Amino acid sequence: MKNSLLLSGLFFGGLFLSPTDSHAQWQPDVRLTNDSANSYTSLNNAWCIASSGSVVHVVWWDFRDGNMEIYYKRSPDGGISWSADTRLTNNSSESVDPSVAVSDPLVHVVWYDYRDTNYQIYSKRSPDGGISWEADTRLTINDAQSYSPSVAASGSVVHIVWEDTRDLNHEIYYKRSTDGGISWEADTRLTNHNAASFSPSVALSGSVVHVVWQDARDVNWEIYYKRSTDGGISWSADTRLTIVDTTESNYPSVTVSGSVVHVVWQDFRDGNMEIYYKRSTNAGGNWSADERLTNNPSPSSKPSVAVSGSVVHVVWDDYRDVKWDIYYKRSPDGGVSWEADTRLTNNDAQSYSPSVALSGSVVHVVWADARDVYWEIYYKRNPTGNVVGIKNINSEIPREFSLSQNYPNPFNPSTTIQFSLPRSEFVTLKLFNILGEEITALVSKKLSAGTHQAEWDARDLPSGVYFYRLQAGSFTQTRKLLLLR
Repeated sequence: MKNSLLLSGLFFGGLFLSPTDSHAQWQPDVRLTNDSANSYTSLNNAWCIASSGSVVHVVWWDFRDGNMEIYYKRSPDGGISWSADTRLTNNSSESVDPSVAVSDPLVHVVWYDYRDTNYQIYSKRSPDGGISWEADTRLTINDAQSYSPSVAASGSVVHIVWEDTRDLNHEIYYKRSTDGGISWEADTRLTNHNAASFSPSVALSGSVVHVVWQDARDVNWEIYYKRSTDGGISWSADTRLTIVDTTESNYPSVTVSGSVVHVVWQDFRDGNMEIYYKRSTNAGGNWSADERLTNNPSPSSKPSVAVSGSVVHVVWDDYRDVKWDIYYKRSPDGGVSWEADTRLTNNDAQSYSPSVALSGSVVHVVWADARDVYWEIYYKRNPTGNVVGIKNINSEIPREFSLSQNYPNPFNPSTTIQFSLPRSEFVTLKLFNILGEEITALVSKKLSAGTHQAEWDARDLPSGVYFYRLQAGSFTQTRKLLLLR
């Protein structure tokens, strides 16, 4: 019935969001776990939340079974409702610090596990968007310890980085699968020096893979970066991103959109922990100066970053309110300028270790929270926090409403949609799949009269026919577009 109603609205204009719904901001906190044991999210290098289209995926580690196990939960409708908890691991040893990535319909989860008498990296995948899960796969086989994995995926290629002690000190290692996680290539050592390297984070855009980590080769901890321009086959030299000789820089998180790479981390250079940011506009070739994102006398730590088009989103935990709370900040212009901090949690307990993900216009945040006696997993969403890619390209007043055919069409992976407004109206521009299910909202705001264009990046979606629908006042029009891989 849901699909039938949505298809009716898609083709005949019968289903619309009201302006009030579209303008909603951060919605109330949602408690995702409810058991008499502690549940934790991972640190910032390993995203505990991922999303594609309307499906949101969350992973965490949980003590409810008498030892630490990996758990999973999904929302099929953009974070509005949630499935029951799914236990992903089942052994008598501890399994901790999961990271999740999605490349429809595949969902990939990695973690480290003590079932082999030392910590090793394991992976698990779902072939159907999180509905069912295949067996665990052991990714590392050595006599040392392997920790803190971070995963990214695009199409059938999956990339994993982690820290490893097989070389007598902590080094960063990498591994990839080119068949969607069925088989895996040999381990690749990314760092090679006699100091420790910790907390890697990985992101990718096309065939360019970006890795950041914290490194002690310079006496104190600094942030380092490395990239592969051929999908993980070969790697550049290490690049030192921070140069602060008297303090520590820790826990980096990386994200990328096209050729623009964004890195955040926590930094002690100001006498207490603050959140810092840096970007590259040429796929990691050159880097901007460090930018301080927080400015208060209390610690700000463990940032997580995500980007969609030119909008960058950062979350972290912050002690400015005499306890740890979750804070959020965004840049609407690719990291050039930043809006004010937004406090996301406000209760008498501690909130810790957030992760952020995006799908269409929605911003998703998950974290661990102690308000319920035990640590539990909480979630929050902003349904219009990521409206991106809209430009007014001509302020000359058109004679009538119109929605142009996207270009290029067919496209891979991005395309441009242009439309004209003869007067100012509240506008929604939405994308749907062939079943009539909403994929994303590119526009959901009041726009001035003129000709506008929006960009759509479909890199995480499979080839196929999609539809886009413009609603502006009483005007509604739908067109078809074709994604070809």
